[in-house]
Amino acid sequence: MQPSLLPQNAVSTRRHWLFGATITVGTLAAIPTKTRATEDNGVSHSAESIHQEPSFKASPARIYEALTDALQFQKISILSGAGAALPLDKNPTQISRELGGPFSIFGGYIVGRQLELLPNQRIVQAWRVTSWPAGIFSIAKFELVIQPSGTKIVFDHIGFPAGAAEHLADGWNEHYWQPLEKFLAQG
Repeated sequence: MQPSLLPQNAVSTRRHWLFGATITVGTLAAIPTKTRATEDNGVSHSAESIHQEPSFKASPARIYEALTDALQFQKISILSGAGAALPLDKNPTQISRELGGPFSIFGGYIVGRQLELLPNQRIVQAWRVTSWPAGIFSIAKFELVIQPSGTKIVFDHIGFPAGAAEHLADGWNEHYWQPLEKFLAQG
């Protein structure tokens, strides 16, 4: 029978039934079920990351230049003391200022590509330690935020091998932030 031939209350009842059935099915679909597919869906619930916010008495432009200019970053590398353990003079700093361009720092110990370069505001890099397994890159993001006394770098580092967070966090302080502060103080 076509709905137009049914009594008005029968059409209404059918709509209510369909609406109720739709709500019931939708509700059942929203209830989590314990199946292997939902337990092992590839999402890490213990991923490591680094978030640091060092501040410097310098403009965003000055910090951006120091982090993206090969000659200036070479001086930062030397101030970090890395030259004692790494061949800084044999493999000098190379930093491309083009999107997608490569960089090689700390004597070639750290390499990667420039993913985003927004002058005086943001640097995002595919970043890796050469001792990591081949093809493993992390993401390092430097957000330059103006403050009354200078610039804060809102720094986030994600995607590195498990267990490396503490070592890397110490390395950012020892080999980036502390020597950058010394470099900027030199004028």
